[in-house]
Amino acid sequence: MNADQDPEHELLARIFLTRVIEPGDEVAGRWVREAGVGEVARWLREGREVAPAGVSGKRWAGLLARAGRAEPRADLEAARRAGVRFVCPGDAEWPGQLDDLGDARPLGLWVRGAPSLRMWALRSVAVVGARACTEYGAHMAATLAGGLAERGWVVVSGGAYGVDGAAHRGALGAGGATVAVLACGVDRPYPQGHTELINRIAEQGLVIGELPPGDHPTPSRFVLRNRVIAALTRGTVVVEAACRSGSLVTARAAQRLGRHTMGVPGPATSGLSAGVHELLRGEAVLVTDAEEVVELVGDMGELAPDRRGPVLPRDLLAPDARRVLAALPSRRAATAAEVGRGAQTTVDDAIARLYELRALGYVERHGDGWKLTRQAMISVRDGGRRC
Repeated sequence: MNADQDPEHELLARIFLTRVIEPGDEVAGRWVREAGVGEVARWLREGREVAPAGVSGKRWAGLLARAGRAEPRADLEAARRAGVRFVCPGDAEWPGQLDDLGDARPLGLWVRGAPSLRMWALRSVAVVGARACTEYGAHMAATLAGGLAERGWVVVSGGAYGVDGAAHRGALGAGGATVAVLACGVDRPYPQGHTELINRIAEQGLVIGELPPGDHPTPSRFVLRNRVIAALTRGTVVVEAACRSGSLVTARAAQRLGRHTMGVPGPATSGLSAGVHELLRGEAVLVTDAEEVVELVGDMGELAPDRRGPVLPRDLLAPDARRVLAALPSRRAATAAEVGRGAQTTVDDAIARLYELRALGYVERHGDGWKLTRQAMISVRDGGRRC
């Protein structure tokens, strides 16, 4: 049997490579695609002298130094003790949509939690945004996530402070499903202030990441983690993001992958919403609640309700009666002939409609004329405020 066809060999080779190669390394991804996982691992273990195509000698020496310290069996045992499994491309639990990343596809994912990652990813939405969010941003993230969870959608985010944490808590509070994608080993929750939250997500949902047990986050790993969030989900919603926010990286990755990209608008004067507004000026879709998100990412027929104001009593009038009512002056009485001209109908028809409106309390007789009642005046004013 070829080494790459031996499941245990491939598992250990991929775990070995997660310790050596940084997430999202497209050059190394091309090596794996062209030569196979086992062969690339052999190059690194045996210290191949000539660097493969696409990498400098200096960088290759750095990878060899990392390879010398990698212990895949120890990593696998540490993961198992922490209740963590390693999911490889081709496994039954592997989410096929991650293959859209091409050579930047993860070598595998460390998964903490009981549910099937593949099944959960099929109906998932990313909710991301600013770490230093406002109360408005936290409220919108939690409300959106809670609404999505109630409708059977899995909420995916990065476990960070701010919008990420609010989204996870919103989904958990609704009794729903949520996934945290970390930029470090899944056995060491980061940020530390979210240890309790991430542990709770692992108990009720899933915590996943590309890095082996015990590995730490770096700024570049946070950025590269975002491509996994974008690829894993059907769409990404951005709630508050400044122009240089990392959450915009997720949104742009989603756009490149052909996923839906959505933004929640904020005040025009808020710098924390400037990045979202820039997205909305492009190809992103404006959303304000979970129903609008589901209408975009969901199956055919999952439509958001029409947005309109309250139904007023005058809305229930027949069209002819509404035209006659609208033809009456607001501050004086008018004759039936004057009302008929304003409503573009005959005098007889205007009189008939005026008597109907009188019975409903909208108009009253004033000598030979007709005048709006106080009830009708209030109805007309309120009607002008509808969406």
